[in-house]
Parts: sequence; C-alpha cells; structure tokens
Amino acid sequence: MEYTDILISLRKILRSINIESKRVEKKHGISIPQYLCLTFLSKQPSYKATLKEVKVHLNLNASTVTGIVSRLERKGFTAKLPHSGDKRSVDICLTALGKEAVDSMPALLHEKLSLKLKGLSEEKLNELQNSLDTLVGFMEVENVDASPIIVSDEKIGLK
Repeated sequence: MEYTDILISLRKILRSINIESKRVEKKHGISIPQYLCLTFLSKQPSYKATLKEVKVHLNLNASTVTGIVSRLERKGFTAKLPHSGDKRSVDICLTALGKEAVDSMPALLHEKLSLKLKGLSEEKLNELQNSLDTLVGFMEVENVDASPIIVSDEKIGLK
C-alpha cells in the first residue's frame, strides 16, 4: 500500500459528506445541521428544548445554533414558546411540519456509520480511534474545534 491510498480514502470520505449535504439540502430544503436540530427536538419530552440544550447537543456555538433555529422557524419547522419555568427564556418546539420533515428523511451517512461503529468490538473501535488520532496528529489539526456531528464547510464559514 502507498501513502497516497490513505489520502485518496480521506478525500473520498470528505467528498461523500459534501455530496450528501448538498443532496439533502436540495431534496428536502434543510441543511444537515437543521435536520440534526429537528431530530434532537423530536426525541425530547413534549418535542421541545431550550436553545442551550440544542447548542450543547449539536456542540456548536450559540450564534450558529440561533441561526439554525431561526431558519427552521421561518420555514415553519419550529416555533418559539415562552419557557414554563422562566418567562425570560424560550423553548424551541418542533411543529407538525418539522416532525413530518424528520419522519420523511432517509438515514444519513453519519447515522449509517454510527450503526456500523456500534457493531464493532471494543478492540476494533480502539484500533480505529488510534489510527484516526495518528492522522489528526500528522495533519496537525488537534486544536480544530469539531462537532460530533458532520457539518459542511459552508456551515462553518470556510467557503
């Protein structure tokens, strides 16, 4: 095996993520981060959460999450309601239209990957993590802030 095979494999992974992101947005009218927000809300009691809870789940900064939620609200997928315990705070609520969007979305690339990773033994998971840690070190990107969810370059302002 040549080292270029590893580079090609990495490019395939990145390209697949970008292609899927564009496909989902074109077909369903929502970005992957917007879908992940809707999915999170769909799994919450009463289909609602605070902005802070959404932020923590998505592992994104507050301004990015505010933008995601605002776009979802404009599309009718979410609504803001006064928080029952604190009138200064609001709950982000999933609407019927938002629930319909979640239910109609096919499994995403990272969801398929998650299922396959869950099927690996502890030993294989550790081996894979060690290999990825080596690549991260080689690329000198240890300090890059990264979410546990897949977000396209456009969503973090790199394009």
